[in-house]
Amino acid sequence: MKRSSGVRLCATAAVSVLSLALVTGCGDAKPDDPGTASGKDAAKPAAKTLGAAELRKLIIAKGDVPGHEVGPVEGGVPDRSKVKAGNAECEPVLEAFTGIAPGAPVAHTSRMATQEKKTPTAEPSSPEDLTEGALKDEFTKAMDLDVTVVTLASYEGDGAERGLASLQDAVKACTGGFSGEQDGEKGKFTKVAAEKPSGTGDASVAFTATDEDSEDGALPLHSEVVRHGRTLAVYTTVNIGAMMGKKPYTVSAPVVKAQAAKLK
Repeated sequence: MKRSSGVRLCATAAVSVLSLALVTGCGDAKPDDPGTASGKDAAKPAAKTLGAAELRKLIIAKGDVPGHEVGPVEGGVPDRSKVKAGNAECEPVLEAFTGIAPGAPVAHTSRMATQEKKTPTAEPSSPEDLTEGALKDEFTKAMDLDVTVVTLASYEGDGAERGLASLQDAVKACTGGFSGEQDGEKGKFTKVAAEKPSGTGDASVAFTATDEDSEDGALPLHSEVVRHGRTLAVYTTVNIGAMMGKKPYTVSAPVVKAQAAKLK
């Protein structure tokens, strides 16, 4: 197995290590279903089955997330058929990391939020003046920013609940890790663990997957899927600098907060 294979697998599928980018993915819209919600749930935009155009209006946009650049993503959310886990029961986990919503959504769209770089406190050093270790430190600092892919997906009937339940079951079933493949790029994770969710929405599942066998040490990826009525919000955050510097990071709280506010 090649070095950092698990991270490269999801980097290829979800966030390119070089460009940190994805492409906007929109499903085919189907006729909207107003659903049967009543009371306060009936007033929520996400309480009905939303079409693709409605999802595009509700997903985070430029100016919605303080300290982040938000825009259409580049590089390509993979087709579900091209993302395969060695154990079929683990595919919902791998799909979430690649920006694919679980289950069978009728429409979906994606955006990317990139944390703005902090203003340096000193003049940057010339690469020629840096040792190999110092150069790596400079690169690590430059890459120490959260890149979060957000996918909104809408479902008919109880599809969102069933999709979230399938993901929760997959997290429990795949604690010992799994292998996977996307567009010929193979990799593995040695550990999957549930994490504390953000507490937004009607229900949520948060988790991390780690390749503990990497030559670079344990490299974690973080994801959370939140249900808002008949809509699921899928968040995947990668911070290459934090990985390299062995610093903890999580799914971006500002991004989750901003997206949740638009779905109320």
